[in-house]
Amino acid sequence: MAPLAEVISAIDAVDVRFPTSLSLDGSDAMNPEPDYSAAYVTIRTSAGDEGYGLAFTVGRGNDVEVAAVRALVPLVVGMPVADALADLGAFSRRLTGDSQLRWLGPDKGAIHMAAAAIVNAAWDLRARREGKPVWRLLAEMSPEELVGLVDFRYLQDALTRDEALDILRRAEPGRAARQAELLESGFPAYTTTPGWLGYSPEKLAALAKEAVEDGFTQIKLKVGADLDEDVRRLRLARDVVGPDVRIAIDANQAWGVGQAIEWLRPLAEFDPYWIEEPTSPDDVLGHAAIRRAVAPIKVATGEHTHNAVMFKQLLQAEAIDVLQLDASRVAGVTENIAILLLAAKFGVPVCPHAGGVGLCEMVQHLSMFDFVAVSGTQTDRVIEYVDHLHEHFVDPVRIERGRYLAPRKPGLGARLHADSVAQYRFPDGPVWQRDAVVVA
Repeated sequence: MAPLAEVISAIDAVDVRFPTSLSLDGSDAMNPEPDYSAAYVTIRTSAGDEGYGLAFTVGRGNDVEVAAVRALVPLVVGMPVADALADLGAFSRRLTGDSQLRWLGPDKGAIHMAAAAIVNAAWDLRARREGKPVWRLLAEMSPEELVGLVDFRYLQDALTRDEALDILRRAEPGRAARQAELLESGFPAYTTTPGWLGYSPEKLAALAKEAVEDGFTQIKLKVGADLDEDVRRLRLARDVVGPDVRIAIDANQAWGVGQAIEWLRPLAEFDPYWIEEPTSPDDVLGHAAIRRAVAPIKVATGEHTHNAVMFKQLLQAEAIDVLQLDASRVAGVTENIAILLLAAKFGVPVCPHAGGVGLCEMVQHLSMFDFVAVSGTQTDRVIEYVDHLHEHFVDPVRIERGRYLAPRKPGLGARLHADSVAQYRFPDGPVWQRDAVVVA
């Protein structure tokens, strides 16, 4: 009797929340008291292998995200593992293309982020089985394999399959040298750690000084709640870090288009490098208008951009100077490959969003793959870094002198320690049962 084929036997989803609202870590103009949370996913196979992924949220609603993951599970449980991992483009489309569940997007919102968590777990599983970090797994795939992952249906008016192949083939001769460079010196980072809106001036100044001492050449401050306070905070930060360190600012969607333009005028004195999410993330033409009005301040967005089609439009409309993809807002690694190719076609640098639990661990792989096999450059590319919650991960990010060190262990980096999952599981984990924790 022939042995039974290995199949995806289960997909588990757990609501994990960290009470960051108690210290105001992550606080900004639109999210004053977030609890960094994850819909944490484990793919299990009938042979006993596992892969790990997550979708990031900020507290309430994480239960909705977990429910969305569970709604997708029947689409892939029972699927032969070899088939799933051999074509992760088809695997992704299986999750995003179900006619009834797709109605809840399409390709956006909780159901799309749920697909991201499962897709990322599948990439993690494949990388573990091949003994490679995901960045290296991707960087060693052929241009034809990479292009085969991309769904060009809605993108080909901006990026054709042949253009994507040309981008990847042009980068191919230098892959080995860039991989060696990456392993030797890492990838540039910037830090948002000093800039949370709920921090006192003293804490901002101390953390900004510490960031420069640690080798960061760019920091980021949250803005958008009070103009006078923004002026004071930017003046303080500029005095602390000096003229040569970049200061990015982030409004987290707080403004309308005209308000953004007006608000930024008095802030221009402090030479902000970019303004992030100045208005609704869905307003492509609004971003373009802001960009024209506030230059030379750059416009950056992407952490709430739903899918590759919206990124396509932002690029076509010349609405952004910096593209900020996210590991779990779009449908995971697979859709992010398409977004990296779009950015390369339009010559716009990618600086991923990583303000959240597990995002630093995951997005580093995307930027490193981009450097080795797509754009071929680190110029004006930086990965966001926040110094929160890395201790809960089995393979946490490593930062030295303001740079991400390239991961060497297999996988995507999203695996949480089992004890952390048990302690912070919501609502029954011990951390959430303590009197000190008040559920928002």
